[in-house]
Amino acid sequence: MLIFAGLGNPGSRYAGNRHNIGFMALDEIARRHRASPWRARFQAQACEATLGTEKVILLKPQTYMNESGRAIGEAARFFKVEPADVIVFHDELDLAPAKLRVKIGGGNAGHNGLRSTTAAIGNDYRRVRLGIGHPGLKELVHAYVLNDFGKAELPWVEDLCTACADNAELLAKHDDAGFQNKVHLFMDARGHAAVKRLGEKATD
Repeated sequence: MLIFAGLGNPGSRYAGNRHNIGFMALDEIARRHRASPWRARFQAQACEATLGTEKVILLKPQTYMNESGRAIGEAARFFKVEPADVIVFHDELDLAPAKLRVKIGGGNAGHNGLRSTTAAIGNDYRRVRLGIGHPGLKELVHAYVLNDFGKAELPWVEDLCTACADNAELLAKHDDAGFQNKVHLFMDARGHAAVKRLGEKATD
């Protein structure tokens, strides 16, 4: 049993926000892998899918970003899932748009959803960092993440979510490097290798 958790804010008001790309990735994984219907559970919207031979709980916390760990922690305790089997999909300011990196543990870089998750289950969970770029100035970050993706950004957002869904089975197998490489190759093939980063803090 694994838990794939997307981070975001609930409700239609936030649905297209940059902060909600974790929800977007989970929605595409659920669709592509014919998951069970979403239902309210663990202070979240939850469904089940099978990725290869692995049963996965897909989780979208409905507690708002800053309290994401409440839902993730409740689900992890219920299923007795270790942190290494929790994979969190989240927006990453410090990666260029359309880039993706997978890491285990590390700092939270001011991301309140990650901070809440770490408080709930410890720091050794796996993170799928979905690059959204940085607006350039710290004081612009709040408005930037809570604004919708622009029309010009939507093609790479959709392709990144598709790549996550297509290769999710590798994450379920703990082949994080293989997953990351497959996504990278797909995004390059789709012409997103040269997406211009939005701020100096965004890195490749």
